[in-house]
Amino acid sequence: MKRMKADVTVIGAGATGCGVARDLALRGLSVLIVERGDINSGASGGNHGLLHSGARYLLTDRDSAEECQDENILLREMAPQCIEATGGLFVGVEGDNENDMEDFEGLLSQSRIPHRQMDVAEARALEPSLSTHLITAYEVNDATVDPFRLSLDNVADALSHGAELLCGTAFVGVKRQGPRVTHAVLQRRSTGETLEVETTCVVNAAGAWAGYVAAIAGAKTPVRCSKGTLVVTDHRMTRCVVNRLRRPSDADIVVPGGTVSIVGTTSTPVENPDVAWPTSAEVDRIVEEASALIPRLASTRMIRAYSGVRPLFGASGGGDDRTVSRGFRLMDHGAEGVENVFTITGGKLTTYRLMAERAADAVCHYLGTGGPCVTRTRPLPVSSGALWTEPGAAPKKWMSGHQAGDGMICECEMVSESVISSLVASLKQQGLATGLAEVGLRSRVGKGACQGSFCGLRLAAWMYGQGHLTQDAGISGLRRFYKERWKGMRPVSWGDNLARAELHEALQCGLFGMEVEHD
Repeated sequence: MKRMKADVTVIGAGATGCGVARDLALRGLSVLIVERGDINSGASGGNHGLLHSGARYLLTDRDSAEECQDENILLREMAPQCIEATGGLFVGVEGDNENDMEDFEGLLSQSRIPHRQMDVAEARALEPSLSTHLITAYEVNDATVDPFRLSLDNVADALSHGAELLCGTAFVGVKRQGPRVTHAVLQRRSTGETLEVETTCVVNAAGAWAGYVAAIAGAKTPVRCSKGTLVVTDHRMTRCVVNRLRRPSDADIVVPGGTVSIVGTTSTPVENPDVAWPTSAEVDRIVEEASALIPRLASTRMIRAYSGVRPLFGASGGGDDRTVSRGFRLMDHGAEGVENVFTITGGKLTTYRLMAERAADAVCHYLGTGGPCVTRTRPLPVSSGALWTEPGAAPKKWMSGHQAGDGMICECEMVSESVISSLVASLKQQGLATGLAEVGLRSRVGKGACQGSFCGLRLAAWMYGQGHLTQDAGISGLRRFYKERWKGMRPVSWGDNLARAELHEALQCGLFGMEVEHD
């Protein structure tokens, strides 16, 4: 059994867990981040990337609205490399509840959220794809954020200050002395190897899995799991974020992200966050509803669909998940007889930094050590390992100059061999796996129009040639890579997309004899 030691063990490497690790590392504590999958493999990798102005929650959740408004302003200053200042619109459509529109106007005027009421003609001039049936419009301070770059930059800064990261590692048990957890027991998923970490505190930042993690430590955290499905268009539909001015419901937001737009979202209770994927019925619902906002969506090609599971604080049960607060909760489990375990759950991607600050404050208060939080004033450094998640970054590098022989791995997103080489070097430096899935997460490979039909094979061949893959690692890696792509392609396989699905089948089944099952 391998043994390790850390002041604080953070369970979960989504945005919040990565933020907690950075915050604590900057305060001088030794931190171990434990993630059973890879960075952002939960809700932080399955959202629409909206940096909330706060306006979206004015009608239903004023506290969350104010938290989002404040963090929006702060993150623009502290992490500008992760954010595109698109701006946002809230537009009312004929047939929607006009009382909500009047309430929205009053709540905006009472809030600190920057806003401006616009003439409908001005809104349509700004966004020509909008419906001709608009009846009101407001301009707000929405933006978009790259969740992968945000988490990767946070992890990199945490590691530079002495933190350690274990991906592909499950939290499976604890050792205790009375009310205190003294050791976290971990298991490497690929080998079954057991690791034992001597620790003085555990922070549960496992998102939708927070209830499971708390139970392992002997505590309770009520988490309500809400699946949200989104679809990705084949081009960018709008310049800014467009929200439908009504109480939160299905398909009421269109978020531009690089060269595409993300349309969503749904809200469906699920018991098991490991069993959550998009369905064709959800895609149909999204397209139908969102077409009232942007009619062109009805005839736009969808590249893929994906789902994330929101961790809402509170017990599972009946009722609409949309009525549950999007605020976050910090739990000190000392009252349950587990005095050095803390859970931080709920919240939004926009409030990840604030959530991390509150959790780190609680840990430092318990330990009686560590200075004040500095993430409010200390900018998030740009890390080399996060450079290539941004759409367009690889093409800019290529066009600005490249060496002869720097072959193209992904033609759709123009990701070259040199980009992959730098990513693999970064993964090795962090002691992480260097498989196809790990490279795909940190780059745009497989995210273009062909969804990996060709670049998946090129990537595997190049990595074999460079010695990064050996024996059957490439085939198993391709199976994981294509399974993730197919999970999103299947619900949008109609029209021209059926031909793409046939191509995938021909390459995977006909060429490699490789069936990719859908769980």
